[in-house]
Amino acid sequence: MPYHYGKAKPETAEQLMRSRYSAYFFGLIDYLADTTHPDVREPDLKRLIEESMRSVSWSFLTVLGTSKGGKRDKVGKVEFVAEYYVGNERREMHECSRFRRYKGDWKYLDGKG
Repeated sequence: MPYHYGKAKPETAEQLMRSRYSAYFFGLIDYLADTTHPDVREPDLKRLIEESMRSVSWSFLTVLGTSKGGKRDKVGKVEFVAEYYVGNERREMHECSRFRRYKGDWKYLDGKG
């Protein structure tokens, strides 16, 4: 929560990824948009996030591994599995997210890692 309310900034890519998962869980659309790298931030990103939140209930996160993404790195990857529900149907999202610093802060780049 300190990241969500601007009391602290994630020092690693994994911290940012975990805080973004929590933001999806709690519906913190502004935080998700703000922590998306400007190079990939779509003009209607907030609307797209809000639409996805209407049908998805996030339930559990498992981090499988990281590559770089430390306090002194400029790029990093975090592989994870996120469990969620659409209606009563349980699903999983397996992703290797890429992160890159922007003006010193970690930002989500994409899931193409």
